[in-house]
Amino acid sequence: SSWIISAFSTASRTAMEEEEGHKKMKIIASLVAFFILKWMKKRRYCTDLKRLDGKTVVITGGNSGIGKESAVALAARGARVVVACRDPDKAEEAVREIKVRSRSLNVLHMELDLANLRSVRGFCKNFLQREKRLDILINNAAMPGVLDWTDDSFSMCFGVNHLGHFLLTNLLLPRLKECAPSRVVTLTCSTYKYQKLNFQDLNYNLLPFFTYCRSKLANVYFSQEVARVTEGKGVTSYAVHPGLVQSGWTCHYSVLFRMLMQVIMWMFFVPCEVGAQTVIYCAVSQEAAKHNGGYFVDCRPAALRPFARDAAVAKKLWEVSERLVKEA
Repeated sequence: SSWIISAFSTASRTAMEEEEGHKKMKIIASLVAFFILKWMKKRRYCTDLKRLDGKTVVITGGNSGIGKESAVALAARGARVVVACRDPDKAEEAVREIKVRSRSLNVLHMELDLANLRSVRGFCKNFLQREKRLDILINNAAMPGVLDWTDDSFSMCFGVNHLGHFLLTNLLLPRLKECAPSRVVTLTCSTYKYQKLNFQDLNYNLLPFFTYCRSKLANVYFSQEVARVTEGKGVTSYAVHPGLVQSGWTCHYSVLFRMLMQVIMWMFFVPCEVGAQTVIYCAVSQEAAKHNGGYFVDCRPAALRPFARDAAVAKKLWEVSERLVKEA
């Protein structure tokens, strides 16, 4: 019987040691996962403290997400910030928050709906009448991959993400040139690499993700072409990939999808304040000014896929876009 008791005690002790070992492995695995996620979300901050007193900034979609965080940072540097978005109630609420956080009263809202080219023209007319300066234009607003149409019958992604900003920038370019040196910062996404433009079907609207990718590629080409057409005129242009950001883009999807994405975003995406750093960097940094027409990620220039650097495609997209906005 003593042998049985001894064997039982040994087995129990071995089981307890194995359990302790499993617990330690779980703790180690959790710590490793934590530090890997922390490393994946590590980003540079814009350390350029350049003041923007006397400068005027327009930010599309400045009422939320990266746009709002950019507005706070630039208003805190002394800029006059115009938040351009379509919802006046949300805009006024955002303006109040931006004023408090930036400790600046020089923030205002002007109505702009990029899904309606008439609204874009109205915004530009109103802005040019009211404001004497435009030093920085930040084309931030964007639609995620949704299968919908603008008021002018363009696919929502292509119409808002590209054509709306194309027309806006073109109508404001004379003022940007008058206020040179000035900058145009256009937000894009690294997903541009998964599609190529088809000029026979620019209004592609079948698979939501591919529709979004094409619009973001159009942003890259557009930014390069802005740099080309304004060369020597004091206007510089930058395309920015802000990274994977915890913004409100999921509001366009189902509740189940939003719940799933909240978990994924918490694990892998960075806060909007962090995502805005490269936008701020391109808006103020002298280092960025050395890379006119460049593509920026994490506060530094980054390489584009060869097909995204095709000047002929960029020029053709510009010419086709001119025709499309005139016809609309």
